Amino acid sequence: MTTDMTREITLEFVRVTEAAALKAARWLGKGDKKAADKAATDAMRGMLDLVNINGTVVIGEGEKDEAPMLYIGERVGGGGIHDAKVDIAVDPLDGTTLTSKGLPGAISVIAAGNSGSLKSFPSFYVNKIAVGPAAKGCIDINDSVKNNLKRVAKAYDFAIGELTVVMLDRPRHEDLIRQVRETGARVKLITDGDVAGAISCAIEKTGSNILMGIGGAPEGVLAAAAIKCLGGEMQVNVWPRDEEEKKKLLALGLNKDDFETVYDTEALCAGDSIIFAATGVTGGDFLDAVLYEGDKAVTHSVVMRARTKTVRYIKAVHQLKTKTVPSRSEQREVRI
Repeated sequence: MTTDMTREITLEFVRVTEAAALKAARWLGKGDKKAADKAATDAMRGMLDLVNINGTVVIGEGEKDEAPMLYIGERVGGGGIHDAKVDIAVDPLDGTTLTSKGLPGAISVIAAGNSGSLKSFPSFYVNKIAVGPAAKGCIDINDSVKNNLKRVAKAYDFAIGELTVVMLDRPRHEDLIRQVRETGARVKLITDGDVAGAISCAIEKTGSNILMGIGGAPEGVLAAAAIKCLGGEMQVNVWPRDEEEKKKLLALGLNKDDFETVYDTEALCAGDSIIFAATGVTGGDFLDAVLYEGDKAVTHSVVMRARTKTVRYIKAVHQLKTKTVPSRSEQREVRI
């Protein structure tokens, strides 16, 4: 992508995540996460058709959640012969369960970069560690929890007990939680949505300092895109759940050394063409929820570029009497 094209596409991506968030928010608190995800996915697909790119989805969502997905290899965008060739990573609704239960933390997310810039993992899960710019260069996923937290605390000029470690609330993290608490650091458990959890560690005044633990590989690449734009750092390695999954990954082309490989921010999101956009669905540490008020809806979004490190927060007021979004499934414009 050229510099001018990057600027143009950056703003278009906000419209994509806005549409997905608006549609998903209609399902807030209704107990149907699949319907919320389906609505967000359909809106995102439709809006991507209007963007002047030759896009290929390299990170999609859906197989793990058994939801309608923007699948890996799917072509998106206007597809003109002069349009830029772009890698796309998406999660139309990061936080399906959060949305279905009316809990905070759900967002709609997209990242993009030049063709070949985004890492695509043949794995559902990766082990992750991520920090913001203040602690860049202080993490090592192969080092102990205690040593990592000591270095991060020093970077922040904190006592280790003042650090807050974000991680998913999962049984697999029982030992990790114990190790963190033994250092005196605090643990913030989130039930879902670790893209937002990772980003919160790279933004000031959220109260979060470092993300640790095992989560989805698609979410890892999406989070890495945002963290790169923010000047932070992320490291991951492949985490097969059992021997059967390990054999499956080997059959897909990984070798034994790949399970020991550490993928840093640059390996996950190469170059400076990376763009990241997100819109709040249920609200959280850094984005407000979609707010429906009569014939209006208000969205809050963030959009970032790695090249300039620019971070823009965008508040949009949508007039519901005239607002429509393209629906790929219905092949027409539909009301929000």
